[in-house]
Amino acid sequence: MATCPECDAEIEIDPDDLDELEVGDPWSCDACGSGLRVAGLDPLDFDGDEDDEDDEDEEDEEEVEEEDDDLDEDDEDEEDDDKEWDE
Repeated sequence: MATCPECDAEIEIDPDDLDELEVGDPWSCDACGSGLRVAGLDPLDFDGDEDDEDDEDEEDEEEVEEEDDDLDEDDEDEEDDDKEWDE
């Protein structure tokens, strides 16, 4: 019996599912809903699914970059407007 690394709940797996599991396969904890990855088969062990967290971090960084780009474009537009008024 394996436990969730996030909430320490026991993870019950049907024997048929256990035969098909491979290291690296995704799994979800029924107790806390955390995304997990199979870390070992004998004994059965799980790690937190760091790929999901990395993907979320990358998405957050991309959103910040897009916001920065939008702000830069607004600054350029304001500079152009200032030039027109100065002329």
